[in-house]
Amino acid sequence: MSEDRHTGTNDLERRYRRLLRAYPGDYRRERGDEIVGTYLEVAGPDRRRPSPADAADLVRGGLRQRLRAVGAPDLAPGVRLAALLAFLTATPLAAAWMVLEQHTPPAAGPLTAAWLAQGQHTPPAVWNAPYVGPFLSLGVGVWLVWLLAVLPLALGSVRWTRRLTGAAVLATVAVLPLAALTGLPRPPLFVLLPQVALGLVALALPERLPTAARLLPLVAVGAAAVAAPNLLPRAEDFYVSYYGWTASQILPWAAAALLVTVLLIGVGLAVRGDLRAGWAGVVLATPLGLMSLHVFAGAVDGVLHGAPRPGWSALAGTAVAVTVLGPALLPATIALRRRVTARLATPTAGRCPTCGTAR
Repeated sequence: MSEDRHTGTNDLERRYRRLLRAYPGDYRRERGDEIVGTYLEVAGPDRRRPSPADAADLVRGGLRQRLRAVGAPDLAPGVRLAALLAFLTATPLAAAWMVLEQHTPPAAGPLTAAWLAQGQHTPPAVWNAPYVGPFLSLGVGVWLVWLLAVLPLALGSVRWTRRLTGAAVLATVAVLPLAALTGLPRPPLFVLLPQVALGLVALALPERLPTAARLLPLVAVGAAAVAAPNLLPRAEDFYVSYYGWTASQILPWAAAALLVTVLLIGVGLAVRGDLRAGWAGVVLATPLGLMSLHVFAGAVDGVLHGAPRPGWSALAGTAVAVTVLGPALLPATIALRRRVTARLATPTAGRCPTCGTAR
């Protein structure tokens, strides 16, 4: 029995040391034995594997030490701020899209006559598009999951909010193959892509949030649901909209509101020497870019074709560029911060120690 227990302890220690690789090498050599010993003392005698909480704690600690090593200790708080702002953006958007899902075009009969009376020979094809029951598309199920994620946060359960946010991201992705299999309409990609990007950032929501921060998404969702009907086109003009016209107007404004919020928070925190909002802006670069696709793609089309009305190719190319360059901005910023920190730490490097002039 004692031999089995000793073997189990060795297995547990080996697994803890494997998780310890999240820490920088120098830190592991200096304090690795102390960290592992602490976890072994707390673990029960029959435990063979680290608990999920211990594993997450070790990985988080390792990432914090690595960020300190590269001169970016305020990145983790910046990511948490970005997560809250992303959640605060994604959920009101979901509320607006949910209202849009219930705004289906009217029956084609009376409007077809009016359309033909204007000299048109073919009524808009979108009137004959399939619907999902009383809703516009399969997106209604996606937005419902997003809205459900707001409730546990308001009740104080960040863990369940993260789980439902992850489920909402999966549902947002799954609607693509589901629409292909069923032949039913879905929200366009330029609506789904920023929602996925915002959701991935929102998964980093901090464990503890003040009451005001927990209730703010619920208030924002309610405000978006009330305001959304005023943004929708008239029923007789809906054939030119579907999601296209309405969403292409809402998303850039939502991106502008998010960017202004980051800037205002950044100015307020920078006065105290807190740079977390700057890191939050870098983390949110990809969602901001995807929410502004029509603006960027329109600018490209305006230069190339003289008309700022982005076509599918311009939107797709811009989306690919944002998806590639946005995530690359974070490691580039970390590398730049490390270089600047190293230079500030050795201000006399490369200069004459007597007169201070550059060599």
